[in-house]
Amino acid sequence: MRAYGFKSNGGPEVLEEIRVPTPAPGPGQVLIEVAYAGVNFAEVQHRRGEFGEPDGHGGYDVPGLEVSGTVVALGTGARGPAVGEQVAAYLPGFGGYAQFAVADRDFVRPVGPLPPAHAAGVPCVYPTAYGVLTDAGRLRHGETVLIHAAAGGVGSAAARIARALGAELVLGTVGSPEKAELAGALGYDALFAREGFADAVVEVTAGRGVDLVLDPVGGPVRRASLEVLAPFGRVVGYGDLGRHADWTADVWDLWKNSRSIAGYNIGDVARRSPATIGEHLSRALTALASGTLPYDPPTVVTSAEVAEVHRRFEAGGTRGKTVLRIGGPDAV
Repeated sequence: MRAYGFKSNGGPEVLEEIRVPTPAPGPGQVLIEVAYAGVNFAEVQHRRGEFGEPDGHGGYDVPGLEVSGTVVALGTGARGPAVGEQVAAYLPGFGGYAQFAVADRDFVRPVGPLPPAHAAGVPCVYPTAYGVLTDAGRLRHGETVLIHAAAGGVGSAAARIARALGAELVLGTVGSPEKAELAGALGYDALFAREGFADAVVEVTAGRGVDLVLDPVGGPVRRASLEVLAPFGRVVGYGDLGRHADWTADVWDLWKNSRSIAGYNIGDVARRSPATIGEHLSRALTALASGTLPYDPPTVVTSAEVAEVHRRFEAGGTRGKTVLRIGGPDAV
């Protein structure tokens, strides 16, 4: 089958079109003919080598954490989706940039009336958004939320989910002035430049601060986020877009100021609580299909443009969700 992968870690130029064997579904797995594959920053990290060197078939790794497509075969004991059904799937072991992908049944759900291109951007982003808000963040009705990387895939989803869950004020930060214009469309009450955001947040909350901060950036942004917390406020770290060196929080500072730090990693949750991912995926697909959660059409590009998409991700030049058109009967 055709796929896009890399044999050595490096920049976007290491991605190339390759031929690899079509996978076979094992026990409890589903084989999907991929129509679209979502693009996520974790796939940039995968390519750069932050998860290790490539060790797949022929020495190649195939990125891709989420797909939509058609079920074409079931492994032993894989009950639920039927052959021929259109589904969306989360792939914690990657492999989505390919004509066919294997997914564990726990991470596969029918897309219903949701268009396949839209559904491809759901399985990684939306369970992450629900997870950081509800599982790690413990969001409660009437609270105030600050979302860093507000115009990205997770940020865009989290803003709307937070509002649907009863957040009273939803704020965000962005890395460029051009992205600030997205505030109203994405459901934010206000967006600020990430540089120097703390003063703006303190001002807009009349000095109280926010109850919950979602931070995939790390480094100085994470440190500053602690300073804008209301009493009993929480910072949830779920990424390191800024590639900053790690730092140690002062427990004395946390307990003296009634602050908390939590973490969320979808790969860890998939390993240790796979049902949680499946529940959030079902919840998201249902809410999007019914209109309970509004959604914007993703940016759809051809699979041949994958290297350029990765370049835009690294430069912070993307808005919302980008998906690759891979093929199959649904790719129209």
